[in-house]
Amino acid sequence: MGIVSLVDVDNASDEVKEAVKKHLEDGHTITNEKRTLLHNVPAFLALEGKSYEMSAELQKFISPRAANLFEYAISVENDCLVCTTYYKKYMESIGIDINNVEYTEEEELVIEYAQAIVRDRKNIPEELFDRIKERIGEEGLVVLTTMGMFMIANNYFNDILHVQSEFV
Repeated sequence: MGIVSLVDVDNASDEVKEAVKKHLEDGHTITNEKRTLLHNVPAFLALEGKSYEMSAELQKFISPRAANLFEYAISVENDCLVCTTYYKKYMESIGIDINNVEYTEEEELVIEYAQAIVRDRKNIPEELFDRIKERIGEEGLVVLTTMGMFMIANNYFNDILHVQSEFV
């Protein structure tokens, strides 16, 4: 059971209902993590809204599939049950068997970076940075890293507050 209750969207404040309505209109779902965040709309918008914005920005530099695999790899490396089950379920919904994936060079590169930033953020090999900058440039590296930080924040939020996955 979570440390913080899940917001009952149907009986929430108008501010919460409006945030949920916009989120759903944008094509997103309401998960247990989001129902926890909705105790405070600015917190919800900061973590969820901006992470979706960064994910869209990232897809200017790498493929949508690579972006999703990057986010999944961070969650796996962080051992975040909520995010790994969410991404595994999402991957299945778009026809990817996460246990049987043939990765592209791009996907291997971003997965390697995902694992590196979670394992030892202060000692990422210079040659890894060079390979990423060669592929997506400095701006792409900034966007990739920022998206990684949002995923780590999501992972930590879920783990710290014991948010329960709706997929387990």
